[in-house]
Amino acid sequence: QVQLAESGGGLVQPGGSLRLSCAASESIFSIYAMGWYRQAPGKQRELVATITIDSSTYYADSVRGRFIISKDTAKNTVYLQMNSLKPEDTAVYYCSAEHRYWGQGTQVTVSS
Repeated sequence: QVQLAESGGGLVQPGGSLRLSCAASESIFSIYAMGWYRQAPGKQRELVATITIDSSTYYADSVRGRFIISKDTAKNTVYLQMNSLKPEDTAVYYCSAEHRYWGQGTQVTVSS
């Protein structure tokens, strides 16, 4: 059973930066695309960014140009670098391996 564990969330001011990490319990990046999703109170879960097996990346329009998804296969870890954060980025962020495995989520709050 693959386990994913997110970390790095917290409180940050608008315009600030934060880096989220998603550590996998085993080597899976050669067989699964990875993605970051978020869910704000009262809203549906939405896709933030994905990175494919061959490292192709995709971003939601709302974060494109501000967020960067990357992975370190040696560390079995996926990252989400979040820059120029806005209050509307506030949400619980989840890591997923092709929707089959999910992490527990990490809270990101952007507020002054």
